[in-house]
Amino acid sequence: MTVREKFLDLFVRPYVMFVLMLIVMYGIIGELSNPGAILPGVAGAIALVLVLCLTTVLPVNIAGVALILLAVALFIADIYAPTHGVLTVGGIVSFFLGALMLFNRSDPAFRLSLSVIVPATVATALFFLFVVGAGLRAQRLPVRVGRETMLGKIVPALTRIDASGGNVFIEGELWKAVSEVPVEKDQPVEIVAVEGLTLKVKPKTQ
Repeated sequence: MTVREKFLDLFVRPYVMFVLMLIVMYGIIGELSNPGAILPGVAGAIALVLVLCLTTVLPVNIAGVALILLAVALFIADIYAPTHGVLTVGGIVSFFLGALMLFNRSDPAFRLSLSVIVPATVATALFFLFVVGAGLRAQRLPVRVGRETMLGKIVPALTRIDASGGNVFIEGELWKAVSEVPVEKDQPVEIVAVEGLTLKVKPKTQ
């Protein structure tokens, strides 16, 4: 056989395409939920090209593909808008049925075994619940470091602070501060704004 024929003989199999589809799902969705990871996106893109190539050779059932895509959409929707697992359960069922219908089952050679479909369904559900879910939830966490966290904090004035300036010490750094109302040294002040490298503060009343 030629090299091309050997390649097709090795890869043109339902199980191979099914695994590649899983890689596409895990890779692309993993990249979207964790921007900058790069590797998942690259792996998913390569797998996607191979899947598209195999769809021209294998008897793929469009309904099966649609159900798998629906499952992905339900998993993602449940992460963004938690529904106590209702959409996740729907996604698991949709993925399972999609895997069963993925190929023309009239030919025994193109039937996926339940011993492959069931573990793949469980693995996919766990992937979206824990890996993707954790990534998306981490992106929505409030900022815990940086200038945004300074707003509202109360610190003692390191020097006298007025409209011309002064200093405060916060988060291990010395900052210039200004206040419309004069503040004496050691008096507590509240940070109300960050303007470039200057903090705008006001006296903190007891």
